[in-house]
Amino acid sequence: MNPPKYPASSVTPTQDTLFRHGRSISNEGSSAVAGPRVGLQAPFRDGREGRSMSNANPIFGPRGSSLAQGPPPGGFSPDLKTMATPRSGTPRTEQGPFFSDYPPRDNERTTEQRQTDLRDQISKETKIKIGSENLLEALTSKNVKQAKEQRTRVETELGSSNRKIMELTTQLEEEIERSKRPNTPPRSRLSAIFQGSPMKSPQDNDASTQDGNPAMEESPTFVLSEILQALENEGMQPDYYVERANRLVDLFKKYPSLKYDLAWPIFGLRVQIMLLSQSREVVAAGYRVTRHAITDRRSLQTIRSLNTDELVMLSLVKESKANIEREQALKFVRAFLDVKGGFHEISNIVLRTIVAIAEHHEDRLRNISTLTLLELLIRNPTKVVDVGGMASLTQALLDGSYPGSEGLASAILFLFDKPNDRLHLKSCHELDAAFTVFTDPIAVHISEEKLKASASVIIVLLHSWSGLYSVSNDGFAAIKGLLLSLAYPSLLARDLILDIVNAVLQIKAPSWSSSFLAGRRLTTYGRVANLRKEASPPSTANASEDEEETRINLNEHYLALLLAVLVQSGLPLVLCKLIQEEEADSALRRKATLLHGEMLNMANRLLPQKYSSTLQVLSRLVVADDFQTANTPLYHISMTYQIDSVSRTLYRSQVASKHPFDTTAQYQQQHTSRVFHSTKQQADYDMDEIKFRAAIVDTQILSHANFLKWDWNLIEELIDGPLKNPKRLNEAITGTKFLKRLLGFYRPFKYRFSGTLNTKLNQRYVRVGVSLMKSLLQSNEGIAYLWDSKFLRQLGECLSQIDRTSGFFADEPLFSNWRTSSTLTGGYFSLLGALSSDPKGLQMFERWHMINISYHIIDLRDRDDLIELLLGNMDFTLDSHLRVMLSKALTASHKHIRIFSTKLLRKYAIQAPRSETGLQSPSSVCEWAIRLLVTQLYDPEVEVSEVAVQILEESCHWKSHLEYVVSCRPQLDHLNNIGAPLLLRFLSTSLGYQYLDRLDYITQEMDDWFLGRNNSYVTLVEANLSRGFSTSLNDTSQSQANEPSIPQGHPALPPHFYRELTRTKEGCDLLHDSGHFDKFATTIRDTWTEHEDQEAMVKLKGCLWAVGNIGSMELGASFLDDSDVVKWIVQIAEQSEVATIRGTAFFVLGLISRSLHGMEIITEHGWLTATDYYGRSIGYCLPPSLGVFFSLNIQPKPADGGASRSRVEGIPPRPIADKDPVHARILESVASTGNTVLTKKAAGELNALKTRHLEAFSSVELYRKVRDMLGRYRFHLPVRRFVLDLFNRSVIREVVLDEEESESESVQTERPMGSRPSPF
Repeated sequence: MNPPKYPASSVTPTQDTLFRHGRSISNEGSSAVAGPRVGLQAPFRDGREGRSMSNANPIFGPRGSSLAQGPPPGGFSPDLKTMATPRSGTPRTEQGPFFSDYPPRDNERTTEQRQTDLRDQISKETKIKIGSENLLEALTSKNVKQAKEQRTRVETELGSSNRKIMELTTQLEEEIERSKRPNTPPRSRLSAIFQGSPMKSPQDNDASTQDGNPAMEESPTFVLSEILQALENEGMQPDYYVERANRLVDLFKKYPSLKYDLAWPIFGLRVQIMLLSQSREVVAAGYRVTRHAITDRRSLQTIRSLNTDELVMLSLVKESKANIEREQALKFVRAFLDVKGGFHEISNIVLRTIVAIAEHHEDRLRNISTLTLLELLIRNPTKVVDVGGMASLTQALLDGSYPGSEGLASAILFLFDKPNDRLHLKSCHELDAAFTVFTDPIAVHISEEKLKASASVIIVLLHSWSGLYSVSNDGFAAIKGLLLSLAYPSLLARDLILDIVNAVLQIKAPSWSSSFLAGRRLTTYGRVANLRKEASPPSTANASEDEEETRINLNEHYLALLLAVLVQSGLPLVLCKLIQEEEADSALRRKATLLHGEMLNMANRLLPQKYSSTLQVLSRLVVADDFQTANTPLYHISMTYQIDSVSRTLYRSQVASKHPFDTTAQYQQQHTSRVFHSTKQQADYDMDEIKFRAAIVDTQILSHANFLKWDWNLIEELIDGPLKNPKRLNEAITGTKFLKRLLGFYRPFKYRFSGTLNTKLNQRYVRVGVSLMKSLLQSNEGIAYLWDSKFLRQLGECLSQIDRTSGFFADEPLFSNWRTSSTLTGGYFSLLGALSSDPKGLQMFERWHMINISYHIIDLRDRDDLIELLLGNMDFTLDSHLRVMLSKALTASHKHIRIFSTKLLRKYAIQAPRSETGLQSPSSVCEWAIRLLVTQLYDPEVEVSEVAVQILEESCHWKSHLEYVVSCRPQLDHLNNIGAPLLLRFLSTSLGYQYLDRLDYITQEMDDWFLGRNNSYVTLVEANLSRGFSTSLNDTSQSQANEPSIPQGHPALPPHFYRELTRTKEGCDLLHDSGHFDKFATTIRDTWTEHEDQEAMVKLKGCLWAVGNIGSMELGASFLDDSDVVKWIVQIAEQSEVATIRGTAFFVLGLISRSLHGMEIITEHGWLTATDYYGRSIGYCLPPSLGVFFSLNIQPKPADGGASRSRVEGIPPRPIADKDPVHARILESVASTGNTVLTKKAAGELNALKTRHLEAFSSVELYRKVRDMLGRYRFHLPVRRFVLDLFNRSVIREVVLDEEESESESVQTERPMGSRPSPF
C-alpha cells in the first residue's frame, strides 16, 4: 500500500510542513522505510558497527504515519490541541502496540481518530453538495437545452455526494455507538507470555487453553524481573535493548498497577544506563520507559534524583538528526504536567532549554515547546516568567507563526484578569500586537495567513472581559485604529476587518446574503417568497397571557455592550465612508451595506434609546454634508436606498424561532405577516375567470410535457390562491387538464417526481405538492377528486412493497434506501403528512391500508431512515392511529428512534395554551404530548430521559403547561442532576411548590445551594458564556441534519434555585425566614474588593448571581429595598480590580433591570436600560459612561521582593567566580556567548581554550558551573548546543552516576562528548 501524499498526522507540526513543501525527512537526518512497524526499532548493525549508534539514523514508518496513536502521558498531537489526559492524578496508560508514537495499523486506530476522519469526509462531501446545489440554481436561469448536459453532470455529482454523506453518517453513528461500549484491549505481542497469569480472569485462562496455547506460570512481577535482568547485559546490539524496552512498556500498559511496586534502585539504574547510551534509539526508548513508569509526584521526585535533568537538557539541545530522541525527551517533560503538582518538579535548566527551542524558528519542536510553555503558564506563571518564557510566547503571538494563536491569546488573557497575575506582564499591552498588523500601513500587506491569525486573536480579545478591558484603554484607541484601517487600500485587510466586526457581533449571514453580495436585487418574487416562508412564525411564537418572560440571554447583553463600544469608536461613520467610496470594490461596499443594516437592526433591538437614537438618522451621517458640494448626489441617494432596502429585508427575514419568547419580535412579525398575507390571499382568492385561465396557460402545464419548463412559482401562487376557491377548483378539474397533469406529475409509477434527484432546488416540487394536498382538502370537490385519483392508490401500492406481510414484492422498491436518500421519493411522506392533518385525509389512509402498512414500517429494524421519514412528516394533532404509532415508536423501538420520536413531541408540547378554533384545542394536544414525555422520563436510556427533561422544561415556560406537568407527578429521583432543571421549574407555581414541599425537596435544595451549589453555578454560567462566544472567523457551518432538534441558540441563563423560589409568595416567605438574602448582601459588601483569594472571589460571584436572580423577579425585587446591595453591585461594576468580577456585576445589573422595581433602582443609579415597544425592560442595561466603566488600572505595579521579574531578562549573562584562572576564563567566554554581538568571538576563544586546556573540559565542577549559568540566563539554542558539546562524555556519566573517577584518567580514556563510541 502506497503511503499517502500528505501525512495524516505527525509528531510535530513541522513534519507536516516538510511534506507540504515537498521536502523529505531524510534531509533532517532520517530515512523513511515503507511498511508499518510496531514499536521503536533500532537498525541492525554488524559486529563492527554494533558498538556505536551515535550516527545511526532513526527509522520511521510510512510518510503518512503518526508518532502518537493515542494521548500517552505527556503526548501531543500534530495540530497542537491539548490531549484529553487529566491534569491531576496518575497519567492514563496507552492503548495499542509499542511504540504508540509510531504508525498504528488501520484496525488499531483509536475511535477518536476514526470519528475525526469521518467528520472531515462528511464536511468535504457537504461542501461539494452545497456547491452543486448552488450551480444547479444558477443553471435554471439558462436555456434548458443549453444547460441540459451541465445539469446532468451536476445532478450526477450531487447524487453521488448524497450517497456518500448518507454512508459516512451511518458509519459515524456506528463508530460513536461502538465507542460507548466497553473496550477490549487489543491482543499484544506479550499476550502469549501472560496467558494463565494469576492476574487474568478464569475465563481468559480457559480461552487460552482452548486455543491450544499452554498456560504460562510466570507472573507480571517475574516477567518484569526477567526484563530488568536482561537489560544488565552490556555490549549488545541497540535493537536488543529497544526490544526489551518495548516489552517493558507493554507490561506497564497491560498491568498499570505494576509500576507502583517498582524497585527504583534497580529500575532507576537500568534507566540511567539506557539514557547514557550513544544510540539515539536506545535513549528514546529509555525516556519512554521512564515516562510510563510515572505514577505521582513522589515518583517524579525519585526520577529527578536519577539526574535526569542533565540528560533531558543534553537531549533537547541536540541537532535535528536526533529528533526521535528529542521528541521522546520533550514528551517525558510534558508527562510532568499530567501529574497533580508535577509542574513544580520541572527544573529551570530544562525550562530554559524549552524556551530556547521555542525561540528557534527553524526547530521542528518549536510549536510543541510553545504549547508546553503555554500549559505551564496557566498552572505556574511565575515559573514561566522566571525563565523568560513570556517573551517567547509574546513573540510567537506577534509573528503569527504559532498555529494555536487563539489559545495563546486566551492564556495571556488569563493573566490579565487579576492584579497579582498582571504583575507577570511587562506592559499589559502584549496583545495589542494583533491590531498592529491591520493599523500599520506597511504591515497590512503581509501574508493572508498572518492577517487571519491576527483577526482570530482580535475576536478572542473582544469576546472576553479581560481582552475587552485590555483594548479599551486610552479612549478605545486600539479599536478606533482597527476601524480607521478600513481606509487603507488593501482589499484583503478591509474584507477581514468587516469579517472581524461580523464575528465579534455574532452576525450570521442571512440566506439571501450571497445573492446580495453578488449584485442581485432583493425585490424578486422568489426571494421575497422565501423570506415570507422564513418569517412565518411557528406555533411556539404565538403570544399569550400566560407566556413567561423572555429568556435571559447573557450573550446578547454582552453584545449590546460591544455594539455600544463599536458605535462610540466610530463604526457607523467608517462604514458610511466605505459605502460611498466610489473606487472601492463593489462587493466590499455591499458587504459594508449589509453590515450597516445589521448594526442598525441590533442597535434598535439591544441598545437603550440614548445610544440607538442617533444611529437611525442616516442623513446626518451620509447625505447632509455631501448634497451641497457633491456633483452627483444621486449616488448618495442610491446608497441610502440600499441601506434602507437591506434594513427592511433584514426586518422581514427575522425568524421567530430564533427568539421564540421575544414578544417584541413576535408582535412585529405577526403584525407584518398578518397584513401582507391577508391582502395578498384575498386578492388571489377572488381572481376572476379570465385572469385564472390566463394564469393556467402561463404555467406552461397545458403546452409542455416537460416539467422543467413549467413555471413553478406561478403554480404555487395558483394553489395558494385561486384553487382554494371551490368555483375555480371545479373549473380547473372539469374545464382543463391542469390539475390532472399536475397531480399526474406526482404519481409514483410515472417516475417523474420520484425519479428527480434530491437537491435543494428540487425541494420546490415537494413544497408545491404539500400545498396542493392542503388546498384539495379544503373543499368537497378537491376531496372527491383526490379520493378517486390514481395517485393515492399507486402510493399505497409502493408502500406495500416494503411491507413484508403484504404479499407485494419488487426487485427495487420505490422506497428503497438508495431512492429515499438520492431522489425525491422521501417527499411522498411530506405529502402524506399534509393529508394526516385532516380527518378526510385519514380516511384516505384507511381506504388504501396505509395505516396498517405504517404499523409494519415501525417494526422494521433495518430501515431507520424510513421510520424517521414517516414519523417526522406526520401530523399528530388529531387523535388517530398515528398517535398510537408514535407511542409504539417511543417505547418499543431502539434508542436512536426513541430519541428521534421524543424530539418530535417538542412541537406539540410547547404550543401556546390559548384555545383556537378547530377540531381539537391546542391544550389537549399539549397534554397528550406532555403525558408521553413524562413516560419517557422512565426510559432505560439516560439520553432519552435527558431529551424529555429538556422539552418539558421548555414547555413549562407557560403556567398552564407547568401545572399540568406537576399534576402528572413525575418522579425524577433516578435522573439525579439531569432532572434538576425541571424540578426547579416546579417552584414557579403554588401547586408545584406544595408538591415539592411534601417531598421535602425545597429545604434540602435550599441548603445545598447556600452551602455550595451557588459556587458551582458560577462555573456553569461562565462555561455557557464561553461556549456562546466560541465564534471563529470562518464559522459558516450550517446544520445539515433533517431530524428534529432542540434549538440551542445562544446559551440562556441556567435556572437558579432562588430565582424560581421567588416566583411565588410562599417561596418569598421561605427566603425571608431563612435570611439567606441578607447573608448574600453582607458577603457582597464585605468582599467586593477581594482580588487575591480565588475561593473568596468565586463565593462573591455566587452571591452576585443569587442576588441578581432574586431581583429579576417582581416578587423578589422587594428584597432590594431592604438593603443597599444594588449600590455595591454598581460600585463593583465600576471599580473592582478583577475584570471577570466586573463582568459578573454587569450581568447581574441586567438581571435586576428585568423587574419593574429593579429597573427603577437601576435608573436611580444612572444606568440606562433597553426597553421594547411596550416600555418593558428586556434585561439589557448599559453604564452612563463607557469611559468610566472601562477605567481599569492595568499597569503592572512592582511587588515586594523584586517581583519585576521580566526585567531580569535584560541582564546579560554574568560568569560565576572560580579560583582556577583557566576555569574563570572559560566561564567568562561562556557568558559572552549569551551576547549576540560577542557570540562569534567567544566561540573562537572557547575552541582555542579547549585546544590548549583539554583537561579543563573534563572537570565536573566546571560543568556544573556552566550548567548553572545555562539555567540562570538566556542563551540561544545553537549556543547551548555548542557549549555543552565542548565537554567530554565522561563528565555526564560522572554527574549522572556519581562516579568518582580521576580527571587525568578520564582525559586519557575519554573523547569529547558526542564523538566517543560506546558499546552501550
